[in-house]
Amino acid sequence: MTDKALFIAVMALLTISLIATYSLSTFTVLYYGYGDFHFFTKQLIAVIVGVGAIYLLSGIDPDRWFLPIGFTIFIVSFIAMLFMPFMPESLVKSVLGAKRWIHIGFISIAPVEFFKIGFVFFIAWSFSRRVIHHGKLPLSDELKIIAPYLFVLGVAIVMIAIFQKDLGQTVLIAITLLFLFIMAGRSLKLFAFFIVLGLLAVVVLILAAPHRVQRIRSWWSTVQDGFLGFFPSEWVSYLRVPEVKEPYQISNSLNSICNGGYFGQGLGDGQFKLGYLSEVHTDFILSGLSEELGYIGLFLVTSLTLFIIARLFIIASRLQRSDYYLFTVGVALTIVFAFIINSYGISGITPIKGIAVPFLSYGGSQIIANCISIGMVLMISKKADKGLSKTDSDSDRQRAAKEDKKSAEDLRAPYTRHS
Repeated sequence: MTDKALFIAVMALLTISLIATYSLSTFTVLYYGYGDFHFFTKQLIAVIVGVGAIYLLSGIDPDRWFLPIGFTIFIVSFIAMLFMPFMPESLVKSVLGAKRWIHIGFISIAPVEFFKIGFVFFIAWSFSRRVIHHGKLPLSDELKIIAPYLFVLGVAIVMIAIFQKDLGQTVLIAITLLFLFIMAGRSLKLFAFFIVLGLLAVVVLILAAPHRVQRIRSWWSTVQDGFLGFFPSEWVSYLRVPEVKEPYQISNSLNSICNGGYFGQGLGDGQFKLGYLSEVHTDFILSGLSEELGYIGLFLVTSLTLFIIARLFIIASRLQRSDYYLFTVGVALTIVFAFIINSYGISGITPIKGIAVPFLSYGGSQIIANCISIGMVLMISKKADKGLSKTDSDSDRQRAAKEDKKSAEDLRAPYTRHS
C-alpha cells in the first residue's frame, strides 16, 4: 500500500465509529427492542466490506481499472436515484414523502452516498478533457464550456433535493463542483457568479418546502441578535423574527457537548443519548462522543479527519494526470464539506442538514462509499511522482521527464496564467 498513514487514519476513525455505534445506540436498541449488538453488527459488516474494498482497489492498476470502476459507480448510482421515485414501497419505503433508501432483504442502500463519489469521478474525468486545458476566457465562453455540467447538476438537484427532500447532500455536491471549477483553472469571476446563483437556488428550494422555512426561522431566531447589528437599522425590523424556543435537537446537542467538558463523562455514561437526541449514533454522533469522551475525544476525531484531508491533498499535489488529481481533490472536498456541514449543524451555527460524518456516523452506505473513494485514491497514488531512484540511469530520467512534461504543463498552466 502506497500511503499507509492514510489507511491507518481511516482505520482509526472506523474503529472509533464501531465503539461509538455500540455505546450511543443504547436508547434506540431498547426503544425498538433490538438486540444489544444490532447496530454494532451492521456497522461492523459495513466496515469489513469497506476495508476489503480499500485493500482490493489499492492493489490494482489504475491505468486499467480507474475509468471502468468510476463509470460503473456513476452510472449505476445515477440510474438507481433516477428510478427510486417509481419503485414499489416494498423496495423503497417512503418516509415523510422522501424515498432515500433501497431495501433488499436486510440490506438498506442509500444510492446518493455512492452517487457523490461517482459524480466526483465524472467531473474529474470530464474536466481533464474539456475544461482544464483552456486558458483565460471571457465569462460568456466559460459558461458555454461548463453548461453541460450545470445540466447534470440540475438533474442531481431534482433527484436529491426534490424527490428525496435532501437539501444537505445537494448543497455538498454543488459546493464540491464549484471548488473543482476553480481547481480546474477557471476564473474567480465564474466562482463569484455561481456563488450568487447557488444562493438564489438555495433560497428557492427553501421557500418551496414549508418544513425548510420553519427550520430556517427556528434557527434564525436563535442567532439573529448576533447578526442584526451588522445591518442598517431600517432593515432590522424586516429581518427580525419573533423569538421561538430553541430547536429541541440543537438545545440538547449543545447541552450534550457542554456536559462532556474536557474529559467527558466516560464511555457509555452519556445521558443525552437516552432519548434526548434522536438517532444520536448517526447525525449527532459528534455530540454524543463529546459528552462521553469530552473535548479531548472531539479533538482526536477532528485531528484524524484533518489528517486524512491533508494526506489526500498531499497525494493530489504529486499526481501528474489531471483526472487523477481532480478526483483526489474532489474526494478531499466531499470529506471537508460533510464534516463542516455536520459540525456546524449540531452546534447551531447553521441549520441541521442531516449529513453524516465521514467514516464515523452509523450507516453502511456512507462507510462503504467513503472507503471505496479512499481505495481509489490509494490505487491512483501509485502513479504519484515520487522521483526516480538513484539507481536509474540518466536516460531513464530523461525519458520519464519527457513523458510527464506535457501532462504536468496542462495541469499547471491554468494556475500560472491566473496568478
